[in-house]
Amino acid sequence: MKIVAVIPARAGSKGIPNKNIRIIAGHPLVYYSIKNALSSKYITDVIVTTDSQEVKIIANQMGVNVKIRDNSLCTDEVTLDSVIADAIKDIKCDYVVTMQPTSPTLQSSTLDKAIEYAINNDLDTVISAINAPHLSWGECDGNKVPNYKERLNRQYLPPCYLETGAFLISKYSIVTPKTRIGKKVDIFEVSENEALDIDNFTDLRSAAAVLEESSVAIYVNGNNLRGVGHIYRALEIADEFYVKPDIYYDINQTKVEIFGDTTHKLIPVNGIAELFERCKENNYKIFINDILTTSIDYMIGLKSVLPDAKIINFEDDGEGIIKADLVFNALFEDKSLPQVYAGEKYYISGKTFMFYEPIIIKDKVEKVFISFGGADPQNYSDRILNLITKDEYKKYEFIVVLGRAKKNVDSLMAYNDYENITVLYDVSNMPELMSQCDIAITSRGRTGYELAMLGIPTISMAQNKREEKHGFVCNENGFTYIGLNPDDEIIESNLRLYLDMSKKSRTKFHQKLLSHNLREGRKRVINLINSL
Repeated sequence: MKIVAVIPARAGSKGIPNKNIRIIAGHPLVYYSIKNALSSKYITDVIVTTDSQEVKIIANQMGVNVKIRDNSLCTDEVTLDSVIADAIKDIKCDYVVTMQPTSPTLQSSTLDKAIEYAINNDLDTVISAINAPHLSWGECDGNKVPNYKERLNRQYLPPCYLETGAFLISKYSIVTPKTRIGKKVDIFEVSENEALDIDNFTDLRSAAAVLEESSVAIYVNGNNLRGVGHIYRALEIADEFYVKPDIYYDINQTKVEIFGDTTHKLIPVNGIAELFERCKENNYKIFINDILTTSIDYMIGLKSVLPDAKIINFEDDGEGIIKADLVFNALFEDKSLPQVYAGEKYYISGKTFMFYEPIIIKDKVEKVFISFGGADPQNYSDRILNLITKDEYKKYEFIVVLGRAKKNVDSLMAYNDYENITVLYDVSNMPELMSQCDIAITSRGRTGYELAMLGIPTISMAQNKREEKHGFVCNENGFTYIGLNPDDEIIESNLRLYLDMSKKSRTKFHQKLLSHNLREGRKRVINLINSL
């Protein structure tokens, strides 16, 4: 069977000058339709019809035939029907596929499925379209009238197919200078990304974004031992891409509930072998690890299944960082390798914190914020709740937030019986709660950064040996750090000190905390990833 693709690409374009030869994602626009035609397993011949010498050069370099179009066929009034008929007038074939260069995001696999559909159903014409039902209006006798009988949400409206221009498949026998549409016609739906039709500069930018986007995967684990800061950060990073990343987690280390209420694509795997198998199937271009520590063997294995991928690791103090393309360690200060970006400049804050202003320091402390992350393996929450039940603390209000991975939540909720104590679990409005408070007590992880963004004077304790190495939450940066697993006596003496501290002293802590620029970290991180 002989199937001919005809690509009309004239020189003139008023909306976007030099549109068909404009470079987009590294190639001239017309390149993409030619490449799709050449990649098709059904198309046997390709003809580019043009009046442009530049288009002719591009087509010749790609090894396809060129039909120099007569000037009479190059005006705005001329329809594509006559142009296509002119291009094939000296050949015989079974089908003619019109492929406009203004649809660069079309996939050759989609094109082949449409050709198969036309052949298998003996159709005269198959037109690429997107189903885009909307509430729309028309005009009748000079009046604006609705094109619908009943106002419904989009998903309940009847189909409305809009032609995309990506392809129009016609039997050779029905193509004339006046039509390419026969009696037996059908629509072939394409995806939203493939439906882009470049008419203006906005379309051009959208197409560039689609053509330049990379497939992204994130591997993350969190639990009551390692904490859930990794989970929070992974979800924040996922929101920074213009694609929907695949987020993998190991069912032996992480429960899906720990991700909370998210619409991101979560994929469970049973160990590293299954993860590598999935990676091999999907051939990701960007792969992000947020798994605490990587080994050399793990990184070598990952690179073997993703040889073309850029691999980025977060908060990784393992030997695997040697094999990573980028490493971000906001909590550590080690900058021994050129690919490692360490310190507070690379902290990724939660989006909601960006909308809150720092607190105003009051004359006296009234409210105390207490939270030890998602897991609190040292049970600091339990110890402090027990301490603050004393009569001397009744004049203060305490807000205690328990994370998703905390084990004994039900027993701690009993402290809500005290009038001055509020115990909350897995809250979604963390900055709102923090900003109501005057001082805080927390561990040495992500929450410390969040409190610093709001300028809240904070007492901090490490949860484990690894947290002891975290550099940002320290006395020099405006915190009061009291070590790993301090005695209750030390915790309580520092709490009393903060409760009685003067406004002037708390203001000094406040200003020191705010001197760190923590709001630009996510921008710095994403710019570095994109630079790869």
